[in-house]
Amino acid sequence: MNTSRKVFLKQIAIASMMLALGSHAAQAQNTEKIKVGLMLPSTGTFAALGNAITNGFKQYVNENGGKLGGKEVQYFVVDDESDPAKATENANKLIKRDKVDVLIGTVHSGVALAMAKVARENKTILIVPNAGADELTGPLCSPTLFRTSFSMWQPSFAMGKVMADKGHKRVVTLTWKYAAGNQAVDGFKEGFEKSGGKILKDMTLPFPNVEFQPFLTEIASLKPDAVYVFFAGAGAAKFVKDYAAAGLNKSIPLYGTGFLTDGTLDAIGNSGQGLLTTLHYADGLDNKVNNNFRLNYAKTYKMQPDVYAVQGYDAAQLYQAGIAAANGDPKKQDVIIKAMEQAKIDSPRGTFTLSKAHNPVQDIYLRRVEGNQNKVVGVAIKGLSDPARGCKL
Repeated sequence: MNTSRKVFLKQIAIASMMLALGSHAAQAQNTEKIKVGLMLPSTGTFAALGNAITNGFKQYVNENGGKLGGKEVQYFVVDDESDPAKATENANKLIKRDKVDVLIGTVHSGVALAMAKVARENKTILIVPNAGADELTGPLCSPTLFRTSFSMWQPSFAMGKVMADKGHKRVVTLTWKYAAGNQAVDGFKEGFEKSGGKILKDMTLPFPNVEFQPFLTEIASLKPDAVYVFFAGAGAAKFVKDYAAAGLNKSIPLYGTGFLTDGTLDAIGNSGQGLLTTLHYADGLDNKVNNNFRLNYAKTYKMQPDVYAVQGYDAAQLYQAGIAAANGDPKKQDVIIKAMEQAKIDSPRGTFTLSKAHNPVQDIYLRRVEGNQNKVVGVAIKGLSDPARGCKL
């Protein structure tokens, strides 16, 4: 065999090998799974909320054949314990050790603030399915951070307007002293005082303290027109029960954002009947997406969904909008981000879009507790957009 023929055959063999390697690489890329990091509480005060978010996220994925962007999903799970001190380490585990494509979390605003810093430093897409800290879509906003829930300002500001419109002039506020609680009260005061209301006293207690008796005694002595509170989870249930046990619900109306009664009605029992709250979701919303969502959720999990499940469902739906535009390739981050920014989410809460700061522009509903549901009374404010103060996007 002459030299030129040997060289030619060698080139053919190399080309065939390269073609085979390319084919294997393409197959490997096509079979790679989307890595989803779920950093949510599964123990402690907010455990039920974290579980509902997880259920909602997985429901959307399951409704889409177990896939996002046409690829199967692999979950990596960390219990964040609602502990800000552990947040940086936990987020780094998911991003650096597990190399997740998207990070989903969390409930506690203090934990979410730390997560946002880690995600930004590592250029990882973070979708916040609950924590309402205003900073997330305010001063800490970033191209890779999105929210499918709310800012603390949104339902709080709306309740301020509702209470003023009902003729309440003198109000006491009470919350846990942490980021979410402080901002809920600030948003409420902005809406309430703008409409002519006056705050008699702002009261706080450390998170997650539930010794409410001293505050109930003081409320009784101050005799306000009404009380506005921000609590969630097990603490919310205990407060509503304690308020009713003290007899205050008979003379001083209690109001709050919807977290007071979402996911807590079974624990609250009769003590919560008639409570008015404001939120971006309500049990009785009559639209096709919500009806299907509630039916499928009840079948799958043998329980009724709440706002937390909706926010998890929409987190998956938002990422699907991005990853589908990138044909299932998580490395095409610019394409994913642009598609998520432009997405119109057909949510159980009603259709919503995202603001420039990546926060939902959404209707805020007025709801009343009737039986074991938060029934729609009306729309407190339509298409409310958070002011996103301090966002430089």
